Parts: sequence; C-alpha cells; structure tokens
Amino acid sequence: MEIRSLDGDEPATIAALLPGFRDTMSLELPGDPPVTQDLLARLFQRRHGTERIVLAAYDGDTPAGVLKLGLDLGDPSGPGHGSLWVFPGFRRRGAGRALAAAGLAALRERGRDLLLADAPRAEAGERFAAELGADLIGESVRHRLRLAGPARAVLEAAAARPVPGYRLVRWQGPCPDDLVDSYARAWSGLEERVNGQARIRRPSADDVRAREAEAERAGHLPHVVAALPGHGTEIVGYATLFVRNSPMADGGETLVLPGHRRRGLATWLKGELLLGAARENSRLALVQVFNDTADTAVVALNRRLGFEADSYWSTYALKA
Repeated sequence: MEIRSLDGDEPATIAALLPGFRDTMSLELPGDPPVTQDLLARLFQRRHGTERIVLAAYDGDTPAGVLKLGLDLGDPSGPGHGSLWVFPGFRRRGAGRALAAAGLAALRERGRDLLLADAPRAEAGERFAAELGADLIGESVRHRLRLAGPARAVLEAAAARPVPGYRLVRWQGPCPDDLVDSYARAWSGLEERVNGQARIRRPSADDVRAREAEAERAGHLPHVVAALPGHGTEIVGYATLFVRNSPMADGGETLVLPGHRRRGLATWLKGELLLGAARENSRLALVQVFNDTADTAVVALNRRLGFEADSYWSTYALKA
C-alpha cells in the first residue's frame, strides 16, 4: 500500500475516491441514494478556519481507503477529527493501519498528538480500534426523516404552531444583508463541536459569507429559517438545511439562544424549515442528520418531528 496526500478541493480527488465511496455506502447504508460528487466534495473540502488533511491508501492506481482530518486553526494543539474508511475489497489487508499511522505522523508534524475518528458502529470497527489501542470516547446517531407519509402531517402541525411574541424569516442561499451581523452573533452561541470543523469563536459577517461560499462550491444550497422577536431585529434562533442534487439533504444546525428556550421555538423553526424545503424541492425525499447521543434535547426534538434512528457511529481517540 502506498499512502498519498490529496487535495480535498481538487475535482480529481473526488473523481478518484467516488467509486470506492459508492461501493462502501451501498454496503454500509443500503437505504441511501447513491453517493454524488457534490456530497463527496462537501465531505472533503477544507472548511473555514481549518486545515484539511486527506490521506489515501493506494493499491497500484486504485484507492483502497482514505483518512480525512480537519484541524481547527484556532486551537493549535487540538485534535485532528475526521473519518477513516477502507473500501470493500481492500479490507484486512493493512490499509487501515497504514492510514492511521500516516495520520498520526501528519499530526505530529503539526505539533498535535490526538486523532479522533468517526466510524459506523460495528464489530469489525470495534476490533480494529482495539488492535490500534484507540479509546471509545463518544457516540453519534444518524437520524433520517422521510418527507412523505406520516412525517408530513407532523411537520405541518409543527409549522402551524407559532410561538407568541416571535416571527420567522426564511431564506435560501446567502443571508440577507440586513440580518447577516445578527446571524453571526446568534451563531456564536453554538456550543457543539462538529467533526472536522473549526469552532469560530467570534463569528462575523465575513465568517457567514465564507461558510456560504463553501456550500456553493460543493453544490449545496443552504435553506435557513431564523426566529426574531415580534418587533425586534436580532436573531434569537435558527435552523439550517443543505440541499444538493440528490433526493437526500443534510440537516445542519438548530440553535435557540438560552434566554428563549423552552417555548417551542426549536420545534417551530425546524418544522417550518423542513416543510418549506419539501415544498420547494419536489425531488427531495429524505433528510439525514447526525447528533451526539449525549445531546438529548436535539435528539428528542428530531424524534418529535418524525426522524428515526438509522445507524450509530462511534468516535475513537488515538494518541500519537
């Protein structure tokens, strides 16, 4: 196996990895639509405020597996967090070990000593982690929502229950100029760390625009619904969804600022977001979202709206 460093923003990288990912996802997640170039481009692109490491194990001219890591540039000693995949047909041949070793070496070169990797929860993954000496430190659940059938009525009911004293504003693509500063301030209240993404400490309008440009480059259209006080201009909550050329979209963030919680805003926001996206995108049939199982409030929100747990993912820590 030869380890090669790739540029996740290069179309040639996406083209090389796409067949392996299609084979992998058809095996691991058979109920999903086929992996698209847009989805893979979004997965591997360098995110705002991060360095992105992409290492691929090659068997001759064919990729056998890949490790992607995101490094938060605002946390110089923080971990590299990402995912490690070995494609079907190349497993149990040393590609995973080679990728883990190369990833740790790349982190050491950058003064970092902790690799965090997410993988589907399975016996093979648990065995591999144990062989490497990695520790299980967390678990996420992937929820999926089918937008047709019973879930549609649940969303319609949620969207039809406004919260007194608040109003909703929705947009697609770039945030309106008159709201972008307020949107950035609301974003600063987000506490959850996302796999491979930087935590922006003091978001500004420029950070919002950079994140929007990332989505556009990877063929994803952001749908956003924000909550404001009835006569105010300051965003106090929002929910996001990313729609691409696929029957499946990716849920993003759902945030309500502390002084406005426990009033039903999150249910109203997300119900309106999902219902609107379904109405505006006739092809859209599924929404997926990953949640830390320890984030019980968000997990409960998704269940209320009709999402069902589809698979569980483990996060392993490996020290250099």
